[in-house]
Amino acid sequence: MMRILLTLLFLILPLTAREFLPQSVTFIGKSKFESITRKAIDGRWSQLPIGDRMAKIAMELEGIPYKAYTLEIHDKIESPSVNFQGLDCWTFFETVLGMARMLEKEKPSYTPSDLLAQIEHTRYRGGKCQGNYLDRLHYLIDWYRDNAKRRTITDITRKFPTSIAPNRCEEMTQLWKHYRYLKHNPDLRTGMAQHEKRLTAMKVEFIPKSKVKAIESQLRNGDIIGIVRHDNGSYCSHVGMIIRDSNNVARFMHASTTYKKVVVDKSISEYLNSFKKHAGIVIARPK
Repeated sequence: MMRILLTLLFLILPLTAREFLPQSVTFIGKSKFESITRKAIDGRWSQLPIGDRMAKIAMELEGIPYKAYTLEIHDKIESPSVNFQGLDCWTFFETVLGMARMLEKEKPSYTPSDLLAQIEHTRYRGGKCQGNYLDRLHYLIDWYRDNAKRRTITDITRKFPTSIAPNRCEEMTQLWKHYRYLKHNPDLRTGMAQHEKRLTAMKVEFIPKSKVKAIESQLRNGDIIGIVRHDNGSYCSHVGMIIRDSNNVARFMHASTTYKKVVVDKSISEYLNSFKKHAGIVIARPK
């Protein structure tokens, strides 16, 4: 009953983004956004299951250059943002998911604020940004837990054979000089360390890469795949999504540091086996 009520509220009440910075800073690549939304409206993508809708959107982003740290947009103020001119692994899947959720409600046209509202809903703890850097879900496992709680996704990892992930969450406090907000606001590092301590204490299950080939047939378009790495300081070192190709192969689509752009890569099992550092995966299915 609660799930039905939440779904009805989502369909009735429009999301409104809390925008703390101008869209000249927070929304880059409006022409690309408009091009995709025109195709989506003309093709009635809203009628597709969300995973298939995500696949359509993702293919429109193929080839966009890889660009790191696109979320570090200000020295102090945090605000929902999108950049269609450069994507990293996180912003790729998050932008795809945000657009797919936005298209759920059919409209004659869509605005940047429509997408920013969806980005806020998934990117921030409890779905709300208050302008503070620590409102953001900085670690993928934290993102999975928070969004599963709010029924944005279902974590289906434990439907399959799992192991316990090794972990030591400390990446952001150790590499704070790489993060604009942490560099300019030393007080934020204490709060980040508290989040990392909480995450380090969590038990996280993952599917070992030796088991992934056997479950590929059960993966769907749009499944969000977190790549678990041996002792990397953050549970997951990479993330992308599943795209079923014309031969029905479950391929891994991601913003790649190797290819320097968004690509449809090998099958997910082949991709994992290409890197010794990869331990396995976690899987979130969008709702």
